[in-house]
Amino acid sequence: MNQPLDPAELARMSRRVVELRQEHRDLDTVIERLAADIQADELALKRLKKRKLQLKDQIAWIENALIPDEPA
Repeated sequence: MNQPLDPAELARMSRRVVELRQEHRDLDTVIERLAADIQADELALKRLKKRKLQLKDQIAWIENALIPDEPA
C-alpha cells in the first residue's frame, strides 16, 4: 500500500526515474561497444550488466511507488 505523496515528492521521484532511464540507456550503449570489442574485459562487462539490471529494478520500484493505490 502506497501512501499518498506530496506533489514535490512526486516531482522528485519522476525526475529520478528520468535520470535512471538515461543512465540505463548510456550503459546499454557502453555494453554494446564493449561486447563488440574482442579484447574486452569480461569482468567489467559483467559489472556493467549487473549495474544495468540494478537500474531497471530501481526504475520499476519508483514507478510502482508513483502509481496510486486503487480503492477496493
